[in-house]
Amino acid sequence: MKRMSKITNAVLAFALVSSVSVGMAFAEDQKPAAEAPAAAAAPAAAAPAAAPAEDKVTGSVGLGVFNKYIFRGYELSNNSAVIQPTATINYKGFSATFWSNIDSSEHATQNFTPDRPNQTSFNETDITLGYTYSIDKLSLTGGYIYYGIKYNSNAETQELYLSATYDMIAHPTLAVYRDIASFPGTYLNLSFSQSFPVIKMPNGDATIDLGAGFGYEIGSGNEWNTYSTTTHAYTGSKYSAPHDGNVKVGFTIPVTKIFSVQPVAQYWFPLSGDANKVINDPHHGSFALNPNGQLRDIFVYGLNATLNF
Repeated sequence: MKRMSKITNAVLAFALVSSVSVGMAFAEDQKPAAEAPAAAAAPAAAAPAAAPAEDKVTGSVGLGVFNKYIFRGYELSNNSAVIQPTATINYKGFSATFWSNIDSSEHATQNFTPDRPNQTSFNETDITLGYTYSIDKLSLTGGYIYYGIKYNSNAETQELYLSATYDMIAHPTLAVYRDIASFPGTYLNLSFSQSFPVIKMPNGDATIDLGAGFGYEIGSGNEWNTYSTTTHAYTGSKYSAPHDGNVKVGFTIPVTKIFSVQPVAQYWFPLSGDANKVINDPHHGSFALNPNGQLRDIFVYGLNATLNF
């Protein structure tokens, strides 16, 4: 009940701020990668932003610097800074995004085993390919994501995804991701985003950017077996539960007509007791129910810089 109260309060707070903004000229917060720079740490939980089907090539390049790398609630860095370059190209509804993570000094967490402990590591490179089709106010996006990772003893994995976004206040987006390689399973994410102008500037309006996301994980492969006190190993039923939640706020400043900077802050939290559950196995120790480690409350902050073309 305590965890559900936290979720309810987060949703109500976002809804309240959004409702106060009705009637204003909102600017949609568009980010190049599915879950990454905006989340200050994740390469793919709301699907890639819908790209207008223009006859010319458009795109962006960006750089994010944050205190943490968080992916779907998992803490994938600790006591270091992470640098996350990204680049996106759009053409007639098609999009291609490159995203990567550089950890300034890798340290282990309950979700993360470093490939270069205490050293700088270029430890993840992701490529997202997608196509967006719009029907009135509804945008449907489908595609493929390749994750090239150097940690946790897995070199890569792949996902197929499909998302739907409706053009209304809070821009609700429902996305479904299906891992087809190393971690067979399905991840569902419901997210909201809204930007509104607060200061008029020579190169456009500075905006406050709000967002929230809520995920559900459904494991199907053996990699998702939960911990069993009977076998003293991860041989239990597949992990399936409300998984991760986050709320975030950013402040976008248009330095020029094509270049902007955005300080961001984000709060991540587990959505259920199973997501952060630890099992105490007598004489054997304590183990997270989820084989990929328990989730915890985490605060992320940093800065995005984006150049559009």
